[in-house]
Formats: sequence, structure tokens, C-alpha cells
Amino acid sequence: MDRATLLKQAVVAAASPATFVKPHPRWRFVFVNHATTNPFFVPARYGIADACSLFGAASEWRGSKRSDVSEMVAAMERAIAQRVDGIAVSVIDPTLFNGPTERALEHGIPVVAYNADGGRGNRRLAYVGQDLYQAGLQFGARIAELVHGGDVFLFIATPGQLNIQPRIDGALDALRDSGKPIKPHVVGTGALVTDEFRKIENTYRAHRGLRGMFAVDAGSTAGIAAVVRKYSLHRRGVRAGGFDLLPETLVAIQAGLLDFTIDQQPYLQGYVPVQQLFLYHYSGGLVSPAETNTGLKFVTRRNVKRYLTTHTRYEGSSPIETYPIS
Repeated sequence: MDRATLLKQAVVAAASPATFVKPHPRWRFVFVNHATTNPFFVPARYGIADACSLFGAASEWRGSKRSDVSEMVAAMERAIAQRVDGIAVSVIDPTLFNGPTERALEHGIPVVAYNADGGRGNRRLAYVGQDLYQAGLQFGARIAELVHGGDVFLFIATPGQLNIQPRIDGALDALRDSGKPIKPHVVGTGALVTDEFRKIENTYRAHRGLRGMFAVDAGSTAGIAAVVRKYSLHRRGVRAGGFDLLPETLVAIQAGLLDFTIDQQPYLQGYVPVQQLFLYHYSGGLVSPAETNTGLKFVTRRNVKRYLTTHTRYEGSSPIETYPIS
């Protein structure tokens, strides 16, 4: 068969509808999460649901509300005992997920990490999420552009946990390398949004001469926005920013209260693990999960309008499935 005939057949096959997903078992994938009720994961859960709908799979959402590793490990062990078809886990501890990951793989259950990648000793097949340390470096470099010197407070919900600690590490390195007379202070705020606001407000009231307030998680970023609004801090030259796309964060950017936030595409952190676990089974193990960096994009007053006016599942602003481009 000549090359032209092969090419013609390939074009015809590509144009044929409904040729990809053939009948298959309804594979069940479990997501083990460290903050199951946190609004950051709303678009991630939409991504899970959309991928399951597309590929004919099922999913369950388990884990901990408060980043309790023992609860997460227990959820993983239950999934292994139930012989689910795949596990996606936010590996927020450098060692404690290693054993369950090994046991899952021994039983033929593929494991991928998402949102947090844990330690090098974990044998997960792939990581789907932001390069957290590199994100921290860019975050710190942006802070150094905005603040010329003085006390800068960096807020983190759960210090030491590997979904966000690498960002703090990167930010501190970038601030040090900037050579500016910036004095950074790291403050833990807790995993609950209400606690985060109180901690941030108390920090400001104890340090009214601070020059910057920045956060490496969604809840703390929204908390900073609320404190900046309450005390009119942006008018006083206090710079502020953080991570993720909670509605109050986006509104604060449009209002000039926050200088920036960072989009790490949480929708993909739900969608891609399902896609990869599905293809692993559908291909009989020949298509292995692959490392996927979901990226970093600065959202500022210049480009925030699109986030505020486009209501979709992709940023968690609407549950309705729509195609937003006319």
C-alpha cells in the first residue's frame, strides 16, 4: 500500500465520528485530597466530573478537610482494600504516602500525584500540577518588583506541607537573590478560611508598618484581600498578592486591592489524572501516566476582566457546561 493511500485512510479515520472510546469497564478512580471542602478544588472537581463523563469512568472524592495526613492515608488504604482502578493523591508529606503507594502498585492499582508531589522516595507514576518551587521563585521575583524594602509577610495555610511549602522556599530564595532590603516573615494561617482571615488581620494589627502581604494558598490570598479592603492598605502603599482564583480574589484585583494572583489551572489538576488513569487501563498499560506541569500565569488588573466575565466550570465560577467562545 503506497503512502498516499495510507494518508487517505488516516484522514478518513480521523474524520469518522465516535471511533475512539469503545465499550469498556466503568473504571473507578479515587481522588485523595488534603482539603476536601476548600473552594480552590471546585474547578478541579469539575475537571474530574467532565473527564469521567467523557471517558465513561467513575470517581470518588475522599481525604481530609484539615490536611490531616493520617486521614488521607486511611482513605488511600480503603481505596486499595476496595481494589479501585486508580488513585490520584495529593502527596503533601515526604514519606507517609510511600507505603500506601507501594501497596497500591503491588495490587496493580496505578497511582498518580496531583497538586502536591511529595518526596523523591514516592513511586507514583506521574505528577500533575504546578512546579511549586519554580512558581515560588517567580512569585518572589514579582514581590521584589513591587516592594523596595521593609517588612514583607508571607502567609501559608499549612507550613511544611508539600502542596505549598516549596512556594515559600522559592519565594524566600528569590527575595534573597534580589539584593533588596526586604525582610520577609513567614506566618502560618491554618487550613480553614475563617482562621486564615483572623490570623492575617492580627498580623497586620501587630505590624502596621509592613510594606507587603502575600500568600501562597487560595484561602490566605482571599484573607489578605479582605484585610487590605478593611484597612485601605493599598492606598497606603502596601503591596499584596497571592495564588489562585477565588471570586473574592479576582474582584479584589479588579478593585485595585491586590496587585496580582497566580493561576495554576486547577481544572487540569482534576481532568488530567482521570485522562491518564483511563488511558493506562484502555491501552492495557502501554500508555503510562506522564509528568504534567499545569503552569503559571499571572493575573493582574490588565487581564482579570476575562476571568470575571467568563463564567465556566474551568475556573469554578459556574457549574454549567457551556462552550464560552462564540
